Amino acid sequence: MIANKHVEDLFFRRRRLQKAIAESDVDGILLTTDVNVYYMTGIVFNGYYYLPAEGEPVLFVKRPDGLSGDRLFSIRKIEQIPELLLSTGQPLPEKILLETDVISYNECMRLREAFGFKVIENASTLMRRIRMVKSPWEISRLRISAEKHAETYSSIRSCYRPEMTDLMFQAEIERLMRLNGSIGLFRVFGSNMSIFMGSILTGDNAQMPSPYDFALGGAGQTDICPIGANGTTIRDGMAVMVDMVGNYTEYMTDMTRVFSLGKIPELALRAHRVSIEINEVVEMTAQPGVRCDDLYNLAFSMAKKAGLTEYFMGTRRQARFVGHGIGLEINEPPVLTPRSTEILEPGIAFALEPKFVIPHVGAVGIENSFLVTENAVEKLTRFPEEIIPLD
Repeated sequence: MIANKHVEDLFFRRRRLQKAIAESDVDGILLTTDVNVYYMTGIVFNGYYYLPAEGEPVLFVKRPDGLSGDRLFSIRKIEQIPELLLSTGQPLPEKILLETDVISYNECMRLREAFGFKVIENASTLMRRIRMVKSPWEISRLRISAEKHAETYSSIRSCYRPEMTDLMFQAEIERLMRLNGSIGLFRVFGSNMSIFMGSILTGDNAQMPSPYDFALGGAGQTDICPIGANGTTIRDGMAVMVDMVGNYTEYMTDMTRVFSLGKIPELALRAHRVSIEINEVVEMTAQPGVRCDDLYNLAFSMAKKAGLTEYFMGTRRQARFVGHGIGLEINEPPVLTPRSTEILEPGIAFALEPKFVIPHVGAVGIENSFLVTENAVEKLTRFPEEIIPLD
């Protein structure tokens, strides 16, 4: 019932989670979302993973057929779970953690009625906190994604053709990504966060605000997905920001680089240099024990000193964060905001993205993925950071 790969890592995760369950003063946790089921088992299935505060996990699988193992049961509906759980010798939990940030009200009520839960608490926040610190195996997967990410970016110039729109350019980059091993789909936590493989922004489309909680927006090509490229033709004097996800393994890196056509204004060049400087200073400053709000404030103060705050993280709407955790989801904790209380610790992986939007030109600035080590941070996404000419 546990994937053969990284078995020791999965047992380590179980021990960490059971410790957190005990500290939460509940009887167990019941998980059903793809990301958390995968994190605890190494596979994805439609059903439920139950872990008591003490004892062995039990799996209840709707689909696919054919899975087998100790304490694994095939089910058709939620109401079968309590009786099957009792058959393993486990008592029914009275106090439970459910992924209430994600599962529907109807599903939550069906589970409550089937089990007779007296207390339901939120598993989503707990699981995101548990997943925030990566194991050596998870870090090895991030390193693979970072290497493939850079390999793909090294060929982006070959994707450009004269008179291309941003959508045409993105389609060629997406093809390149898939040929280089990209999974295609990447996972984002939260509702109203639909996006496809990443974002390309150029010209005034970079100023367009989006309803989604990403660093920058863009109008998108349709009202049903208002984010990213919108069909703008790439012209001389434009910057083209490429922010495509590094989903070459289960664990994703995040990296942004900027390309240009013709000569772009000095303001854009200066803002880009400031972004590189922010990355360098944060890389030297960040280490275990450093507060995430301090890193945001450091980035903002550098943008302010350079006289660029009106362009920092957008124009019409400015994002109030400058970085975020990465992993199985592209937006894991911690978040680098002015109000963050989170503190860096070894094993955290995060993306830093101090970006600037220059009217009529586009977005500039870089994004890199970093790993917090025992006494510093290590840059995972190694690729040239200066603006790269397309012509």
